Amino acid sequence: MFLIVGYVVILAAALGTYAVHGSLAALWVPLEYVAIVGLTIGGFVASNDIKIIKVTIGALPSLFKGSKYTRTLYIDLLAMLFEVLAKVRKEGLMSIENDVENPKESPIFSKYPALAGDHHVIEFITDYLRMMVGGNLNAIEIESLMDIEIETHHHEVETPGHVVAKVGDAVPAFGIVVAVMGVVNVMGSVGEPPAVLGKMIGGALVGTFLGILIAYGFVAPVASLLEQKAHEGSKIYQVIKVVLLASMSGYAPQVAVEFGRKALATDVRPSFRELEEELKNRKGK
Repeated sequence: MFLIVGYVVILAAALGTYAVHGSLAALWVPLEYVAIVGLTIGGFVASNDIKIIKVTIGALPSLFKGSKYTRTLYIDLLAMLFEVLAKVRKEGLMSIENDVENPKESPIFSKYPALAGDHHVIEFITDYLRMMVGGNLNAIEIESLMDIEIETHHHEVETPGHVVAKVGDAVPAFGIVVAVMGVVNVMGSVGEPPAVLGKMIGGALVGTFLGILIAYGFVAPVASLLEQKAHEGSKIYQVIKVVLLASMSGYAPQVAVEFGRKALATDVRPSFRELEEELKNRKGK
């Protein structure tokens, strides 16, 4: 939503101020629009393999959706981890074996559909719970493995933002290419009247204008939003890591989830009292 609002403001500022003293019709040079868009798409396709292209295109719809990583989701996450760890503390590690092996049928995981629907998160949790059940790795080894996996995930989700940013860096140059082609056309028409030449030169300069406007007004905001969403999506794995490692270090479930709560950003972090009350209420159900 804010992306569209920003686009409207950008167009209003650029075209609106120009319209005060100039003719908008002078900016309408269809072939230059086609050339710049074609060069941009061609550069994007040529510089990436099919996997990266699909991932980048697939990430674009998320720009028009609100964040799913809300305070409510993180409360659900901490409550779910609390239930799992409380069961382990009460009945032993082997008691969660069925939950780990069949998370879709788990009475604990199925209580949290918003999290159960994210197979990456559930897989991350169950993989490390499985290692805890196996008992073959200590906390230091698991922490090292978690760090590697989180880094790999972060690198993957950052790819669309990096790709779009590089495309945006190239668009001003494409605008210059189009402008130069227009100037070449003007040089081949030096015998025309000054009014005709002036119009042709103005049309050529539209290429530079378009390249800069599209790059910094339209492509750069998309790249920035994709990078923000990548960072936002990585936080949930860090919270899970902190909670599970705290449990492996011997802390009680209530204390372990407090470690996770403190790892959250302030805008989505529930207060200590809020989380405590939520855990009590859910425990009584």
